[in-house]
Amino acid sequence: MSAMPKTMKAAVLIELKAPLVIANITMPEALAVGQVLVKIHFSGICGSQLGEINGAKGEDKYLPHLLGHEASGTVLDIGPSVKHVKAGDKVVLHWRKGLGIESETPDFTWGERRVNAGWITTFNEYAIVSENRVTTIPADSDMEVAALFGCAVITGFGVIENNAKVHIGESVVVFGTGGIGLNIVQAAALVSAYPIIAVDMYDNKLELAKKMGATHVINSSIGDVRQEILDITGVSGTDVFIDNTGQPSIIEMGYQITQPQGRVTLVGVPRKDNNISIYSLPLHFGKTIRGSYGGEAIPHVDIPRYQKLLDAGRIELRSLITEYFKLDEINTAIQRMRSGELSGRCLIKMGEFSPELRAKEPT
Repeated sequence: MSAMPKTMKAAVLIELKAPLVIANITMPEALAVGQVLVKIHFSGICGSQLGEINGAKGEDKYLPHLLGHEASGTVLDIGPSVKHVKAGDKVVLHWRKGLGIESETPDFTWGERRVNAGWITTFNEYAIVSENRVTTIPADSDMEVAALFGCAVITGFGVIENNAKVHIGESVVVFGTGGIGLNIVQAAALVSAYPIIAVDMYDNKLELAKKMGATHVINSSIGDVRQEILDITGVSGTDVFIDNTGQPSIIEMGYQITQPQGRVTLVGVPRKDNNISIYSLPLHFGKTIRGSYGGEAIPHVDIPRYQKLLDAGRIELRSLITEYFKLDEINTAIQRMRSGELSGRCLIKMGEFSPELRAKEPT
């Protein structure tokens, strides 16, 4: 007997720069080759989704469509040829490719309209995802924290490990301390970078950055940020500058205040046609600037490694979760992210809130 529900509740993007619409959409009748049916427990919201909603990459040819790319869940069923997960497995859902088949994307309908979806979506009660977008985790895993492994953790840690390649004692500036930025700070502390300078517009985010290992914090909405950074690092600048904002002016400043053989890593993506302008000569003498693609993470390799660190108390993830919302409240969560009121990562809880979790709900 198929575990496929007939319908599910989902947050649908039907128009750019508009609130998501909560709708009951119709599921396909069966799973295709390489597809996995997952009951979502918790989904994070990443800045990438805010960019999608705002049309940061230009025209969206796939409207209406589903969103979301980090979550935790339980496998309910598998399609033909799936071999790396089975029904009953606890899993992390991630947008970086892992083990298994890359399936075709699922077909959903909403009345007479087709609703598009990619290889992973998580702003929905159930997900039909490609096998290579799920990684199994221990059955007793904390499913709230597990959701963060889908993007915030593996991207943040991957930026330090794979992109910036930070060494012991190197100075690091992290500009933008959202969910990914906070994990970049934590990973920098884990490899004994010094100083670790967190920069953001909001004091509540900077306070959390201190808890994650930032040795210095700077509020970019006041004062001369460039000079404040140089006062800490010295006039030669920082070894590593990591930008999470995608703002050309910040990227250009970071490039200017990086040491002659320093590294600039771009995590945030500028809006389409919003280009940077740099003096390229330093690139010939050792300075580098490069973009990060999800920290170049390999989920089925990295998630177990980071899980061991979590179990050993070497990293701290629960304090990154600062608010919880129901799926019906997702537009409120998005608004709080945009305004800076939300300090860390929020989670969308599918289904009913427990009394304990209800106490943590936003007021």
